[in-house]
Amino acid sequence: MRCGTAEANGRYTPSALDPPEGDFDTVEGPPLRIAQIAPLFETVPPTQYGGTERVVSTLTEELVRRGHEVTLFASGDSTTSARLVPIVDSALWRHPRYQNFTAFWAIALGKLASQAGRFDIVHNHLDFVAFPQARGLPCPMVTTVHGRLDLVELAPLYEEFSDVPLISISDAQRRPVPRANWVATIHHGINLEAFTFNPRPGHYLAFLGRITPDKGLDTAIRVARRAGMPLRIAAREPLTIRGDENTDVDPTKG
Repeated sequence: MRCGTAEANGRYTPSALDPPEGDFDTVEGPPLRIAQIAPLFETVPPTQYGGTERVVSTLTEELVRRGHEVTLFASGDSTTSARLVPIVDSALWRHPRYQNFTAFWAIALGKLASQAGRFDIVHNHLDFVAFPQARGLPCPMVTTVHGRLDLVELAPLYEEFSDVPLISISDAQRRPVPRANWVATIHHGINLEAFTFNPRPGHYLAFLGRITPDKGLDTAIRVARRAGMPLRIAAREPLTIRGDENTDVDPTKG
């Protein structure tokens, strides 16, 4: 796996980040020195709910298993076989003191900047808050976009940062910002040993996620009612940030 090249204008050409063909279980050449920048809401891996943090953990552990030198920037109560750089003592979602979390994103990026010379590549999971730093690092940064992209304010953002290499988690995710610098679609991997396959489905529908308007719990309830099927809801209480405090769900409206 190559880390790309720098153009004369200082921008990074990410075509070399496309997944290589061949045996994915074999490291060709020297191991890479990889930084993983995780969200701080939950531990890595999360004890219960925590989609992005679980993805980061699975990826990190597999990279270590394949012989790469991985550094994980995450909450201090995370568990990993990689080198851990703690940003905060415990995951912010359950932290007893902190309410405004944005300060810790700055701390994470500051710690990354101070150590950037030791990495071959940085994998960012903090969304667009790290985009400006991607232009100044001595090594390439690639960002996996885990969130929604259909917000109107994101169009000018991705126009400004059209040089920042992005990974989508599905092809459909790209539709709101098709001109962004997408270099690959990589679906989330899971540890098959952690899940039990049941070939006989139960007669019910299931909802898994946060109770926030954008997750569509109200839609799931309406669908279950129209289908005449029970709905099992496994949901985490919301984070009171980014508008999540509006958690009213009334499926009888709309």
